[in-house]
Amino acid sequence: MRHAFARDGATAAYYDKRAREYDDWYTGEGRFVSRERPGWREEVIRLVEFVSSLPAARTLDIACGSGFLTRHLAGMVVALDQSPAMVALTQSRLPDGVALTGDALDLPFASGAFNRVITGHFYGHLPEDERETFLAEARRVAPELIVIDSALRPGLPEARTEERVLNDGSRHQVFKRFLSSEALANEIGGEVLLSGTWFVVARSVQI
Repeated sequence: MRHAFARDGATAAYYDKRAREYDDWYTGEGRFVSRERPGWREEVIRLVEFVSSLPAARTLDIACGSGFLTRHLAGMVVALDQSPAMVALTQSRLPDGVALTGDALDLPFASGAFNRVITGHFYGHLPEDERETFLAEARRVAPELIVIDSALRPGLPEARTEERVLNDGSRHQVFKRFLSSEALANEIGGEVLLSGTWFVVARSVQI
C-alpha cells in the first residue's frame, strides 16, 4: 500500500480539524486523560526545556502544528504549516514571530535563508519519497536540522496506519512511524540529542 502524508488531502483536513484539541496530546487532557503513559509528563517538560535551551537563531519550524513547542524557540522564528487553523493558533503564540501556511516539501524560502530548521512529529509520518524531498528542502534552506519525533517502544511496530478519533467522534487514518534515537540519527545523517521512552531528538549539520 502506498502511503502519503504531507500532500494528502484527507490528512490535511484532519489536522486542520484537530487544531483546537491538538495540545491535549501533550497535556494529557481531553481524550488523553485516561491513556496510560508512564513518565509522559516528565518527558514533555524535558522536551520543552530542550527546545527552550537552543541558542537563538534564524529558525524555521516546519509543520509547527499548534505552536506548542514553537513558542519556546529563541531568536527570529518563522513557523510553517499546511493547516490554516494550526497557523492561526501558532501565530497567536508568537508575538515576535511569523506563522505561515505552506508546503513542507516545496518551501517558499531562498536557499540558506535560515540557520536552523526544526520539525516536531512530522518526519515520522512521512513515507520514504516524502522523507527524501523533505530532507532535501530542509538542507537547502538551513545548514542545521533538528528532528523531534515519537520513540519506538517495545511492542510497537516500526510503522502502522493509525485510526485517530477527534472530540466530535470523527475518525481519520494517519500513517505513522516510530524510531529509535539511533535510527533517527542515522536517517538524517546526524547525532542523537535526546533519547527517551516517548520522544527522540536528533540533529544533523552541514558544514
